[in-house]
Amino acid sequence: MPAIAQDHPDLPESAPIPTKTHGSGFWTLALGSLGVVYGDIGTSPLYALKESLSAAAAGGAPTREMVFGIVSLILWALIVIVSIKYVLFILRADNNGEGGTLTLMALAQRALGHNVFVITLLGMLGAALFYGDAIITPAISVLSAVEGLNLATPAFEPYVLPISLGILVALFAVQSRGTAKVAAWFGPIMVLWFVLLALGGLRHIADEPGILAALSPTYGIVFLATHGTAGLFALGAVFLAVTGAEALYADLGHFGRRPIQLAWLVFVLPCLALNYFGQGALILAAPEALENPFFLLYPAWSLLPMVGMATVATIIASQAVITGAFSLTQQAIQLGLLPRMEIRWTSEKERGQIYVPRVNWLLLAAVIFLVIIFRTSSALSHAYGLAVTGTMVVTTVMAFFVVRYFWRWSLAASVTVIVPFLVVDTIFLAANALKIPQGGWMPLVVGAALMVVMGTWRRGTRILFEKTRKIDVPLLDLVKMLEKSPPHRVKGTGVFLTSDPETAPSALLHNLKHNKVLHEQNVILTVTIQDAPRLEDGDRVGIEPIGESFWRATMAYGYMETPDIPHGLALLRKQGFKFDIMATSFFVSRRSLRPAVQGGMPLWQDKLFIGLAKSASDATDFFRIPTGRVLEVGTQVTV
Repeated sequence: MPAIAQDHPDLPESAPIPTKTHGSGFWTLALGSLGVVYGDIGTSPLYALKESLSAAAAGGAPTREMVFGIVSLILWALIVIVSIKYVLFILRADNNGEGGTLTLMALAQRALGHNVFVITLLGMLGAALFYGDAIITPAISVLSAVEGLNLATPAFEPYVLPISLGILVALFAVQSRGTAKVAAWFGPIMVLWFVLLALGGLRHIADEPGILAALSPTYGIVFLATHGTAGLFALGAVFLAVTGAEALYADLGHFGRRPIQLAWLVFVLPCLALNYFGQGALILAAPEALENPFFLLYPAWSLLPMVGMATVATIIASQAVITGAFSLTQQAIQLGLLPRMEIRWTSEKERGQIYVPRVNWLLLAAVIFLVIIFRTSSALSHAYGLAVTGTMVVTTVMAFFVVRYFWRWSLAASVTVIVPFLVVDTIFLAANALKIPQGGWMPLVVGAALMVVMGTWRRGTRILFEKTRKIDVPLLDLVKMLEKSPPHRVKGTGVFLTSDPETAPSALLHNLKHNKVLHEQNVILTVTIQDAPRLEDGDRVGIEPIGESFWRATMAYGYMETPDIPHGLALLRKQGFKFDIMATSFFVSRRSLRPAVQGGMPLWQDKLFIGLAKSASDATDFFRIPTGRVLEVGTQVTV
């Protein structure tokens, strides 16, 4: 990972990082995973079977063959994609306990080097598609729950949209307060939700016990073989049953592999299977139940309580994906894919509890737009699967590079394990691609826009770095020159931040040129972001003398951390470096960017990069430096 410091405008601003953590027992973690990890996939029964059979029947009544085929496909999608691929295999690809698309990218970069373009491209694509998922999940989940009111009485129909919008606005509005307090209830609530799923299914399996035969994969295979294009459309809807599987991997660092695996295999999967069996049995007994098979599983007297319970479950599912978007943004900033943004910690105990205001409000605007444009969960379902299938394909491809080059498996073993997963993911991707005209275009537009933003930011920061290096002075040459012809000295310590420890920081050169003074102690400090998510303090800092009054220091941080320079300088005391924070001045560079007539990027991309740089939050607070001790030196650069 190239060094990143104040000379680059690609660092986030952040509130102080909580330093306290609390240890949680195995069962507590397993319970917590039910709320955060499985919230999304746990609300899929609200719409997955309904949309799949509706696509297969194409407006007609579903046949017995269709019901068996769709239930079989859903169950085997849960077994192959979730159980085998994610729970038993992908969860092993952790980076010091952390997971997610960008973690895979970091592992692959560590094995192949940071200049392998295809790895960075895959990481950006996976991140961009995840944001598309984060936009659609709250919209479709809340809409599908509130639509249950239509079964109580048609009089509720005009209020479904306003109620859904009100819930979504309230959900995003409370994000700034953090989820630490309410998250404690997520697990128990989702336990109740999954129990209700199982009971609803068990209640109707007795209507058609033969539905249990759908566990055989032959029903799904025969259905696909005999239904042509309609079968592919239905397969795209079947994928709705596994949306949320990416959360298994993304939330690995919060709960650990074993609790996530146990919760799925012992509790979540059986409850989901029973519910899908029950919905299938209900439709076999009463085909008209296809209108809303989930809510019709339950007695009429319990309809409103179930709508309320479903709404709470979908809010939890939405919360999980919103939190995931915040975490992904933090990682993308640290990995140099996005400009810095304000990041706030909302819990003194949990490091993962963060809030990114800009992302929160952009997500809300996008979610409101989707709800107003699509209006129903059925219409939104056409847009849902493409983002998730795309993310899964990216995950599988990057997993190949990890197992082949990081785990050092043989080529034959790597291909044997990865190719079957890739074939399954690609088939689902092709099936969902058929829905592009009906709404699948939406995540593609969002993904393309974010790819342009991330690609522009990454390319622009590289061009900026290369341009400034051309006019930089080698640091050791400057030190020797100053020793031969020393300027006037002032008391105290000067800390000069730079991204390149081999060259003299521009702030130092400007200070010598205009103020013609030098501090008694001068520290050339470089902050680097490593592939690991977090580092121990013992591995964080290093310092070496390079002259009578010059030291070269480094501070390293993981891609899920935010630098704290005063704390890092305090760690340097253990290595013999003495400093007084009240006698220390911090010098940082602030660059004013201008588009070049013939730059390294097209003019429109130059302007986009400059706009992104201007929108970046002030980096001074990011380093947690006392504001009264910072001196900014401005320069103008063309890109």
